[in-house]
Amino acid sequence: MTQAASQFAPSRRSFLKGSASLACALTAGKAVSAFAAAPAGGGIHVYAGSYTNPVDGGANGEGIYLLELDARTGELSEARLAAKTRNPSWICIHPSRRYLYAINEITDFNGSSGSVSAFSIQPESGELTLLNSVSSEGAGPAHMSLDATGKFAFVANYAGGSIAVLPILAGGRLGSAVYTHRDLDSIGAKQATDAPRGSFAISGHDASHAHMIAPGPNNQFVLSTNLGQDRIYVYHFDVTTGKLKPLEGAPFVSLPTGDGPRHFVFHPNGRWLYSLQEEASTIALFLFDPALGSLTPQKTISALPAGFAGTSFASEIQVSPDGRFLYSANRLYNSISVFSITDDGSLQQIDEVWTRGDYPRYFQFGPTGDFLYVCNQRSDSITSFKVHRDTGRLTFTGRYTAVGTPAFLACLA
Repeated sequence: MTQAASQFAPSRRSFLKGSASLACALTAGKAVSAFAAAPAGGGIHVYAGSYTNPVDGGANGEGIYLLELDARTGELSEARLAAKTRNPSWICIHPSRRYLYAINEITDFNGSSGSVSAFSIQPESGELTLLNSVSSEGAGPAHMSLDATGKFAFVANYAGGSIAVLPILAGGRLGSAVYTHRDLDSIGAKQATDAPRGSFAISGHDASHAHMIAPGPNNQFVLSTNLGQDRIYVYHFDVTTGKLKPLEGAPFVSLPTGDGPRHFVFHPNGRWLYSLQEEASTIALFLFDPALGSLTPQKTISALPAGFAGTSFASEIQVSPDGRFLYSANRLYNSISVFSITDDGSLQQIDEVWTRGDYPRYFQFGPTGDFLYVCNQRSDSITSFKVHRDTGRLTFTGRYTAVGTPAFLACLA
């Protein structure tokens, strides 16, 4: 998804064109952390997805890694390989805690598709056993989520520009897609409308690129970003069949051309949606109507500090569990931006913290909300930060955990 200048490492787009040889659902009106509530006393199993083939950088991973997290101190153990699988760049834990699902960000499954793999989880040890793999119904899947009932998995295929709904069968296996869709029209401008001065963040507007798909707070609607089209789509979700139907009248909202909506997150109140634009490095606030599924644009701000010039690619966005603060990650600038959330959902930037690594692709809160963990993709490390719950600010703990090209974290608790 990112390609700035020749000195930068290969992008997702360049990899996908030549490769033929991220519990993450939004439910109950809350942004559900991949880290669930901490169990009393004892370690928590944490899974790290990695890149085994180059996407936006190197490929030093071997698959899905297993770590142990001390919920009291926030310390992560050394990683050990739990499953060899190709490019597991996004992971979901089933609500039953018995199964794990990972996208395989590839283009040559059964010809020219990506895939999704299902694993059973051994509760005590955390060990993984492959159940099956199915087509993601599009090349290069970049994101997946589960519906609130745990009966369906949603997949966004970046290179293929398509979305798909996969049924979760008895025993945790995945079935073939019950719904697929691809939008092809209205590709955005190469240069982002709201890009920082001097930015070369110009990837992603060569074609349709579905980037994220997740259910809304009440599980009645599913939302999907398309970076290439600069759109956020809204669909009615049939919880019985898994099929999606475009919202009547206004099936999508548009972002400024070229800005590239990547990921979004709901506030715990279920009414505020924040969209992160990758090429423009902006955060847009929308009001979400949980009865109608409609999105109404409100305000847009930069995710970068005032006066920033040059190239940076926004990557991830999260709201603190208490709903008071919002965090976003900036690649190349290599920071986490911290914002306070006001009474009307507006954002005010209060801090900017270096991630102590290169190319922060993903970050996640720990089970208590007291720590935050950053996947520094190009420097092969996960760094941890103390979260000051009263102010929202972050302090580096001094801890680095080695994982080859880490892309994602998910927790079994």
